[in-house]
Amino acid sequence: MLFHVTMDVKIPRDLPADERADILAREKAYAQDLQHQGKWRHIWRIAGQYANVSIFDVRDTTELHELLSALPLFPFMDIKVTPLLRHPSAIRDDDT
Repeated sequence: MLFHVTMDVKIPRDLPADERADILAREKAYAQDLQHQGKWRHIWRIAGQYANVSIFDVRDTTELHELLSALPLFPFMDIKVTPLLRHPSAIRDDDT
């Protein structure tokens, strides 16, 4: 299943710099691992915001929830999830 996921990140300003750096490094490694697995298909930064728009390709909503809640930045995110379906007018038959 494909999901459109918007993540708005709100790291507390008073989070110690070393803790912030550690969380960001773990977040990047985890996100890149999910991309290599093909589960995090696309990621785009939203200009002017500390936010991103992503496309996830996972088995179901349970797997998506497990992946998202394991993100090191999860406690600092507002997340919106939209399930996607193939449009009947689409001329492509793949999910790229």
